[in-house]
Amino acid sequence: MPCFRSTAPPTGRHGHFSRISKEAPRHGSSTHKLDLRNGRVTYPENQSIRSLPVTPRVENEYPIEISAPDISAYKAGNTGLDYVTTFDSGAAGPHVMATAVVHGNEICGAIALDYLFKTGLQPRAGKLTLAFCNVEAYLSYDPADPTVSRFIDEDFNRVWSEDVLDGDRQSRELTRARAFRPFVAAADYLLDIHSMQKKTEALVLSGPLPKGRDLARGTGVPRIVVSDHGHAAGKRMRDYGDFINPASPKNSLLVECGQHWEKSSETMAKESLFRFLAHTGTLSADDIAPHVGDTPPQQQFIEVSGPVTIKTDQFRFVDEYQGFEVIEKAGTVLAYDGDEPVTTPYDNCVLIMPSKRLGPGGSAVRLGRFIDG
Repeated sequence: MPCFRSTAPPTGRHGHFSRISKEAPRHGSSTHKLDLRNGRVTYPENQSIRSLPVTPRVENEYPIEISAPDISAYKAGNTGLDYVTTFDSGAAGPHVMATAVVHGNEICGAIALDYLFKTGLQPRAGKLTLAFCNVEAYLSYDPADPTVSRFIDEDFNRVWSEDVLDGDRQSRELTRARAFRPFVAAADYLLDIHSMQKKTEALVLSGPLPKGRDLARGTGVPRIVVSDHGHAAGKRMRDYGDFINPASPKNSLLVECGQHWEKSSETMAKESLFRFLAHTGTLSADDIAPHVGDTPPQQQFIEVSGPVTIKTDQFRFVDEYQGFEVIEKAGTVLAYDGDEPVTTPYDNCVLIMPSKRLGPGGSAVRLGRFIDG
C-alpha cells in the first residue's frame, strides 16, 4: 500500500505565512469585469431563482495533476439514496460520515472515498457512511474547463439552513440536499472533504465552537486550523443542526485539502480521511498505518472575525493575494467594493481563502488572527 505524507512542517513563527507591512496601491479606477457563463445561478437565502445573476466563470491557471475517478460502482449504495453507502459494524459506537464532491469540481474527496472503498476496510465500531453529494455537478466535470462544474443550479454548500431546506425554493442542489438531509442529521461526526481555488497550504475549517477545534486537534491534519462562522450567502453542511450546538456532542470538520487539481490535494484528502476515522474510533491505528504519513506537525490555530461579504459587482482586490498573507497594520486597504475601501480591522490580520468568484453576496476573503489552540 502507498504511504501518504502530510504537509511540510512550519517554518518560523507563523509557519508558511507571508507578512505584508506596506499598504498595496489601488489599481486605478477600472472595474472588475466578469466573464459570465449561462445557466449557473446563485441563491442568497431570500431571493428567487429569476432575480439572481449567473455565476462568473473562473479561468483556471493551474495544471490538472489528478483525475476524477469513476464512481458509478457506488451509485446503488445500500441506503435507498444513490451514491450513499452505510457500513454497520454491529458494535456500539458513533455514526461517522465522510462526504465528497459537495462541489463538483473538487475531485480529491472522490479520490479519497474511492480509495477507502477499495481498501475493503470496515468500521471497528459504530457506523460509517460514505457519500458523494452533488453527483450531477461532479459528473459534468471536464478537465478542459474544470471550474464550471462547481454546481448545476446553486451552491450545495449554502443551502443548509432549516428555512431554506423547508422552504419553497427549488433547484437540483436543493432536491439532493433535502434527500440527503436525514443522513446529515443522523451523523454524530462529519468530515466534509473540499479543495481550494488557489495554490495554498491545506487547512481545516472547524466552525465557531471549541469542540470543533478539539476535533481538528484530535484528527491532527491539516496543520492550519481555522475557526469561523461561515458565509452570509447561506449555511454550510458542516454547520447544520447540532454540529454547531455547544450542548451537543455531535461535531464536524470541513477540510480544504489544497488547490483543486494539485496532487497534494489527493494526498491530504486521504490523510485527513484516515486520521479522522481513527480519531473517531471507526478504524484502528493499525488499520490506517499503511495509508498515512509521518506524525503530523504541530497545528496552528486562526480565528476568523468574519468574511468580507461583497456588496457590488465592482469588487476588486488591490493585489494578487493567494491566502495566508499576514497584514501587519490595521487599516490597510485590501480591496475596493465599488468606491468603498475594504481595510484590515486589526494588526497582524491573516487573509484566508481569497476568492476569484467576486459576485455580490459572496465572500471575497475571510479575515482572521492567530490564537492559542
